[in-house]
Amino acid sequence: MYVLHTAWIPRQTDAFVQSGGLYLWVEPAETIKRPGKHRHPRHLQKDALAAFLDRELSIEAASDRGALSDAISRQSLLLPTADAQPLPSPELALVVGEELPDQAVDLAHWEIDCYLLQAPIKALSDIHFLSFYQSGDTRAASDFLFWYYFTQSLRPIVLKDQYLPALLYRKAEGRKRTKRYEIYSGWEIVSEPYEGLIRQSIERMPPVCANGYDKESLLRHCAEVVLAEMIGDISAQLPSVFLKKIADTALEHFLYAKDFSRPWQTTDDDEVIWQWEDWRRKLAGSHDAAGFQLGFQLCEASLEEPDAWRLVFLVTARDDPSYQLTLDDYWSLDQSARNAVHKRFGRAFEKQLLLDLGAAACIYPAIWQGLETDRPAGIRMTLEDAFDFLKESAWILEDAGFKVIVPAWWTPQGRRRAKIRLRSSGTRSSATAGAGKNLLSLDQVLNYQYQLAIGDQPVNEEEWAQLVDAKTPLVHFRGQWMELDRNKMAQMLEFWQRHGEETPQISVQELIRTLAEKSDTFEVDADDVLAQMLTALHDTSRLQPVDNPGQLKAELREYQKRGVAWLRYLERLGLNGCLADDMGLGKTMQVIAALLLEKEHSEIQPPTLLVAPTSVIGNWQKEIERFAPCLKTFLHYGANRERVREPFGKRCRAHDMVITSYPLLRRDAGLFGAVEWRRIVLDEAQNIKNPKAAQTKAIFKLKADHRLALTGTPVENRLMDLW
Repeated sequence: MYVLHTAWIPRQTDAFVQSGGLYLWVEPAETIKRPGKHRHPRHLQKDALAAFLDRELSIEAASDRGALSDAISRQSLLLPTADAQPLPSPELALVVGEELPDQAVDLAHWEIDCYLLQAPIKALSDIHFLSFYQSGDTRAASDFLFWYYFTQSLRPIVLKDQYLPALLYRKAEGRKRTKRYEIYSGWEIVSEPYEGLIRQSIERMPPVCANGYDKESLLRHCAEVVLAEMIGDISAQLPSVFLKKIADTALEHFLYAKDFSRPWQTTDDDEVIWQWEDWRRKLAGSHDAAGFQLGFQLCEASLEEPDAWRLVFLVTARDDPSYQLTLDDYWSLDQSARNAVHKRFGRAFEKQLLLDLGAAACIYPAIWQGLETDRPAGIRMTLEDAFDFLKESAWILEDAGFKVIVPAWWTPQGRRRAKIRLRSSGTRSSATAGAGKNLLSLDQVLNYQYQLAIGDQPVNEEEWAQLVDAKTPLVHFRGQWMELDRNKMAQMLEFWQRHGEETPQISVQELIRTLAEKSDTFEVDADDVLAQMLTALHDTSRLQPVDNPGQLKAELREYQKRGVAWLRYLERLGLNGCLADDMGLGKTMQVIAALLLEKEHSEIQPPTLLVAPTSVIGNWQKEIERFAPCLKTFLHYGANRERVREPFGKRCRAHDMVITSYPLLRRDAGLFGAVEWRRIVLDEAQNIKNPKAAQTKAIFKLKADHRLALTGTPVENRLMDLW
C-alpha cells in the first residue's frame, strides 16, 4: 500500500519575490531501516521514489531535465508527531491497523525525499486519475486531495483571463535618505470567483497542508506562482503582431521574465508606480462600481429572413434589474432624458459604457463592428454567427460579468431535444409480474415500443428525414428555432427504421442502465407506466425517519434514522445503495439498526455477509455485541476457520451476520459462493474501486438479494467511483 502526499513549499531565498513548487512524496506501509535522526521513517527515498513514479504513475523525465531522480530533492515538512516519531497518515493507519493517539500531538519537522511536479495543475490531474483508476495499490491522502481540489478550481479562473499584470516594489536597501525603488514584475488574479476560492480553501485546508505557514498567504503564493508559470506557456502562443506592439514595454518584460527575483527597474521616480496603481484600480474596480451592467440580447430572425439575427446592446440598473434600456432607445432620447439616465448611472455613463463595450469586444471580437459608429447600439448577425454566439461566446460573456439574454428556447428549460422515446405496451412478462415483495423488481420484464420525438412532441418519419436533410445548425420547426445534431438524428432514424415496428422486452435494470448511459438518445414517455414506475424512485414520502429499533442499545441521531429509512426503501425497490457518510458519522450503527428492524418485522432470513478491512473486522464484532447483542454473528477469520462448504453453509445460516476480511473472501471464494446471502455489505468499499482486480471479481460473483457499499472516502468528480 502506498499513500500519495503533496505539499506546497515556498523556496526560502533572500529574494523579494519568492518562488515555490508543489512537491509529491509517497508513504509506504514499510518503514525504513535506520532512517537517520531527522529522516521520516516511512517515505520512498530517492531511487525508490523515481522507480515508483515511473512504474505506478507513468511519470517520465523531461528531456531537458535529465533523469527523473534529478527532480527529487530533500524537503523539510512539518508533520504530526508523537513519542519523537511521525504519525502515519490516517489513510495508512486504517490499512496497516495502527491506532492514532487520542490526545493532542506535536508538530515536528521531518526530512522527506520529494518530487517537484512540473506543470502542477495537469500533473495533479493525471496522477489523481491514475491513482484512482489504474493503480490498485495506491491511495490519495487528504493533503493530496486538497491540493488537487485547489489547483483544479484555480485552472478555469486562469483560463478565463481573470488576472492582471502587477507591480511589486520596495525601497532599495542601503538608501535610507533617498526614495530609490526596486520595481518587480508579477501577476495577480482579480476576480470574485478567485476570492471565493481562497475563502473556501482556507476552511477546507487540512492542518497538515499549512506546513507552518499562514493558510491564506500560502494559498495566494501558490496561485501566483502557478499563474506565472502558466502565463509563460501562454506567451509562446501569442501572435507576432501583438508581440511587436508590446516590444520594449513593461508587459514584454512580464511575459518573458524568467527570474522574478530580479527587479524590472530601479528608479528614483515613483511616477510609474502611481500610474500603474491608478490604471489597475480603474480596470479592476470600475466594472463593479458603475451603476449599470452592460448586457447583450440576441434577437432571433424570422423564417422569411433566416440571416437577420441581431445582437442588441443594453444596460441594466444594478439597483433594480427590472429597469433595462437598449442603446437604440438611449441614443434616441433628448438631452433632458439623457441627463436623467446620467443621474441614475453616473455622470461618466457614456465613457464607462465605451470602456465596458471595449472589454466585451476583447472577449467577443464581433462587438468591434458595433463600435465603428459614435452611437453603438448592436450588430447584425447571420444564422451561423448566431449559432456560434449561442454555443461559445454567450456563456463566456456572462461569466465575465456581462448580462446575456438569449431566446427562451435556448435555455435549459426551453430546449427541446431529439430523442427515441420508450413507451410500454401496457403488458408485463407473466414470469415476473407481481413476483416478490419489492415495489420495483430489477428483474421485472416489460414490453415497450420506440417512438421518434422532439421535446414532448412525437415526430413522424417524413418530418424527421426533412430535419436530417437541413443544411443549417439551427432549424425552424413547428414555430420555434432549435439546434439539432443532424448526424446523430440520422443515426436515430436508421435505428428506428430497423426497430420501430418491434415490441421488444426489457428488464427494469436494463431500462435504468440504458437511460443512465444513453440519456442523450433515449427517454421515457412522461405519461407512460414506465415513467410512473421510475417516479417511485423519487417518492420522498417513503423516506420518513424510522423509529429507534427496540433492541438497539443506543439512540440513533435524526440523520441516522433517515439513513436507515433510505437503506430499507432502496431494498424494497429492489435497488442497491452506497452509504458515503463521512468518517465518524455512524455508518456501522445504521447497518446494525437496519438488521434489527428487519429481524423485528420478518421471519427467518438468509444471513448478511459483511466484508471489511482486516484492521476493523474486530471492531464490527465488538460494536454488534455492545449495541445489538440479540444479533447472532460469527467471525470467519484465522487459521482455525471453517474450510469445508457444507458445515460452513450450515453455520452461516444459523447466524444473522457473518464477518470476514477482503483477503479471506478472495482466498475462500468457493465457500462464500456456495451460500445464498440476504445481503452483502462492503465496509471501506473503495477497496473495489478497481473493477479488474481479482478481489473485486470475487465479490461480484457472490449471490445476494441486496448489496450495500459503505465508504467514508469522498467521491472525487467521477461517477465511476460509485458505479
